[in-house]
Amino acid sequence: MLALHRARLRTTKTLAVASTSSHYQNPSLPTRRFFVQSVCNGFLDLATALPLPPSLPPYSTTIILVTVISRFALLPVSIWGKRRTQRAEEIVMPEIEKIKPLVAKRVFEDMKKAGMRGDKKALQKYHAEQSIKVLTARRKELFQEHHCSPLPSIIIPPLSQLPVFVGFTIVLSRLSVDPTPFDSESFLTLTSLMHPDPTMTLPVVLGFLTMANVESGNWVMNAAEREQQRQIAEEESKRIAEGGKPHLHPGKVLKTLLRGLSIVRIIIAAITPGSVALYWVTSAAFGLVQTWAMEWKDSRRRRLLANQSRPGSRRKNKINP
Repeated sequence: MLALHRARLRTTKTLAVASTSSHYQNPSLPTRRFFVQSVCNGFLDLATALPLPPSLPPYSTTIILVTVISRFALLPVSIWGKRRTQRAEEIVMPEIEKIKPLVAKRVFEDMKKAGMRGDKKALQKYHAEQSIKVLTARRKELFQEHHCSPLPSIIIPPLSQLPVFVGFTIVLSRLSVDPTPFDSESFLTLTSLMHPDPTMTLPVVLGFLTMANVESGNWVMNAAEREQQRQIAEEESKRIAEGGKPHLHPGKVLKTLLRGLSIVRIIIAAITPGSVALYWVTSAAFGLVQTWAMEWKDSRRRRLLANQSRPGSRRKNKINP
């Protein structure tokens, strides 16, 4: 029975390729179509050639394997971004905190030399603005010196995954067009890799995984870190209420966009072929594990640095880092 099933899949694949090959005889068609079709054929050949157990569906299993391997291949870019963030936290920000009193004192002395007089609140506001201006310029210099500007560190890792994500989505979408061997394979709640999930299970799981990826950083926080985050948010709100300009936090902006994306992905996955939904869910699951592991390691590192900065804590750190 297995041999007949494999033979039927190969026959269906051959018919699918044959039905589309006549369209590629026209030299006026874009070269991109030739490339996409060759990638589709390569995927089908790979799924047929892999020595998978008979109990595993070949195309669904190959989708999962290709997804995991491609995400592993792009993992160094994510590590690169995380290391840049660590340099910013361990080198740049402590230096900024260290020079804050010196900058405030220097700005105050410059105001005295200039003979500034006036309302106390206006003078305090001017002093704060000038101090922030000096600190911001110094922070930018340190970011450039240590190659750890926050915006590239946050944006480049997800952007590096975009070509693979879009490319494989296009390939699976093309393979889900009739006639296709995907029509003869079911997996989990999918009655066919060619059709959308009739139970909406995979789209909903995709939305939960996307949202969990956004909130994974909160899972590794302890009570002290949560309190610190709350105090920072309150100070920021108070500064804005007093007339200060809001600071742009790329991480918060990205999280807000991803929260909205989790809803959008449910809607889109509900109308996409099952093969595409399976790929998206697998990629999101891998991303969640990757993000949680990095956040856990980063949180452990921050706590170790905080303990080491306290006097008389070296012996304790060796026992319980």
